[in-house]
Amino acid sequence: MDPLKVAQNEKKYVFHTWTAQKDFKPFIITGGEGAVFWDDKGKRYLDFSSQLFNVNAGHQHPKIIEAIKEETEKICYVAPGFANETRAELCRMIAEITPGDLVKSFLSCGGGVANENAIKMAKAFTGRSKIISRWRSFHGATYGALSITGDPRRLANEPGIPGTIRVWDPFCYRCFFGKTYPECNVFCADQIREVIEVEGPKEVAAIIVEPITGSNCRIVPPDGYMQRLRKICDEYGVLLIADEVMTGFGRTGKWFACDHWNVVPDIMTLAKGINGAYLPLGATVVREEIADYFEDHMYYGGLTQFGNPIACAAGIASIKVYKEEGMIENSRILGKKLMATLEKMKEKHSSIGDVRGLGLFAGIEFVKDKKTREPLVPWTVETYEKKDPSIAAVLNYCKENGVSGYSRWNVIFVAPPLCITEEQLMEGLSVIDKACTIVDQAVSKK
Repeated sequence: MDPLKVAQNEKKYVFHTWTAQKDFKPFIITGGEGAVFWDDKGKRYLDFSSQLFNVNAGHQHPKIIEAIKEETEKICYVAPGFANETRAELCRMIAEITPGDLVKSFLSCGGGVANENAIKMAKAFTGRSKIISRWRSFHGATYGALSITGDPRRLANEPGIPGTIRVWDPFCYRCFFGKTYPECNVFCADQIREVIEVEGPKEVAAIIVEPITGSNCRIVPPDGYMQRLRKICDEYGVLLIADEVMTGFGRTGKWFACDHWNVVPDIMTLAKGINGAYLPLGATVVREEIADYFEDHMYYGGLTQFGNPIACAAGIASIKVYKEEGMIENSRILGKKLMATLEKMKEKHSSIGDVRGLGLFAGIEFVKDKKTREPLVPWTVETYEKKDPSIAAVLNYCKENGVSGYSRWNVIFVAPPLCITEEQLMEGLSVIDKACTIVDQAVSKK
């Protein structure tokens, strides 16, 4: 391999995501194993973001690779109108591990498309037109998914699909209502009832939420929020859609984030960890009542790569790996050690305002002042496009010291593969701990 040629081709021929093309700087990855990958110079990096929170089983897991090889020797493609053993088995396994009576899956190529289909299904099933989402949310970059997204990246896409309503999040550290948990009695959930009333209960088809917010500040809701949301949806006949694209398949220490609160959504969307990101795959899983409705009503949706058998084979193998190798338990156990370490870092560093997370899905929020909680970076589209130099410096320091990180606005995320060892986790956190000094110094000068 000629690294210079690769870099030149990437710059010249590849249209890259979420960036002005001139700003893309090729960082060539040539291989990986478990929680580690390496670059074209052979340098080793701990993958502390699981690439995009999706390499849950780790890089190049031999059982998943073997399943892909075996399926390619059987058949590489089956059109949606035909049946296939591998597709059917994956959907059976999904029904087995998802909560409650979530029973039937519509397969797609990723999380955004899974959410697109969730929107269409909800509207078709209820006969209603409006979708409620939250301001600090991201549901995908396709047109409909970005329309129901709250984060400022939606702005370039507007006007989006009609009927989108947004509400404030259960963000206790920055309560938008000026309240304190638990005295607030989960007011952030109850305000949604008022929104439904003023928007017209017979007009609202569904509420879509990330049970734990992904790239928008890693918000973990207080206990009672998801349960209250389920109750409100039941009161008004509104469907609850759980976007578990990031949080699914053991990322939070349980199969799905909803399991932490024993809440069964009406529709659950999945991708990323569904097959460890080895191949494009997503799923929109529905409860039995919704599945029964479409027994007699045509579903107006489909795509060419519906349940590609090779992608499904990787999904079957991944689910088996999560079970057989105790990766979900590892996520739960190491998640506690992760949060305990982050809490110590919070006490140590003047720039860390809050740390949040469940399992191996955590975030470090940087502030200018701990008392005022003024964020280091305002949550705007302008600051998304231009990262704060001290945040960039932290990521660069980590990279130079063998830890690959990921940030959005004033939050750095910690989400390594679920196969990571305690030794690897603590090694990476030690590097991040040292890097945080850069932000401390930058804040002290302001």
